[in-house]
Amino acid sequence: MSLSQITLSLSRAAAEHHEQVINPWWVGLIAIGILLGMLFALVAFGGGREHS
Repeated sequence: MSLSQITLSLSRAAAEHHEQVINPWWVGLIAIGILLGMLFALVAFGGGREHS
């Protein structure tokens, strides 16, 4: 069985069960929030230090 056949059978099985899919916009917003938080933490931690 090829990879494309496996993915098609899995997608059909998921469609038949009517599983709730996570909204990609929410995933993107959460990812952006985490990355921006890490960026601000990096700037706050390194702020005021001399360059070596």
